[in-house]
Amino acid sequence: MPYFTHDDLSLFYRENGTGELLVILPGNTSSSSCHEEELDYFGQTYHAVSFDFRGTGKSQRLATWSQDWWDLCAEDLAALVSHLGQKRCAVMGTSGGALVALLFAIKYPDLVSGVVADSCAELFAPDNLRSEVSERSLRSIDQVEFWAYANGDDWDTVVAADNKLLLDFADQGGDLFKGRLNTITCPVLFTGSLNDSFIPDLGVQNIGMSKQIPGSRVFVHNDGDHPFMWACPTVFQSESDAFLRDVVYVE
Repeated sequence: MPYFTHDDLSLFYRENGTGELLVILPGNTSSSSCHEEELDYFGQTYHAVSFDFRGTGKSQRLATWSQDWWDLCAEDLAALVSHLGQKRCAVMGTSGGALVALLFAIKYPDLVSGVVADSCAELFAPDNLRSEVSERSLRSIDQVEFWAYANGDDWDTVVAADNKLLLDFADQGGDLFKGRLNTITCPVLFTGSLNDSFIPDLGVQNIGMSKQIPGSRVFVHNDGDHPFMWACPTVFQSESDAFLRDVVYVE
């Protein structure tokens, strides 16, 4: 199984296909194992790669997740691009992975050719973050099966670490970008559902984010939920295909 090393951590990734590099980023408590469908679909056209963020999936565990975890994951992504011998890539992230994708575009403008940011926001209401953590305490069968599939037998330690990250984030106000979205220079496609149960004002937020980034697009749908990538996969794939073909990898 393929691994790369960054910051003294062993990080796992999966890949499919050849061509231009497209990196697919999972949500915080998800992993690359949950993105086989996206790897299969986009691997028909691109060199599709998905990696497990530090502390998740098959990647090395952390003693604690620091508040700059999303920024550190963006740095890990830059190391992955170098490991693969590439100079640039397009990035597709969903939920927490979309945050990492946008941070990557902020921090490494020379490495990114375009971003698909699915089911994300600029500002997260602290009460919504705390409600998400509270809901996770229910430990429903579906929740546990998902976390175990994504992260293995120690899924509960991964979820506990992310819960603390979200609660600390809520205490700090839920603003990850701190006015930096307007520094992004590559094209961005924002996608999501107007019925997103985690981000009730997703449509308004995505439009506001798009206004800060030249050449960006917004696609929101009445159907689906969070994340839109999985709730409406055919629609998501079609919109992403058009964006990548027409804007990012123009022939």
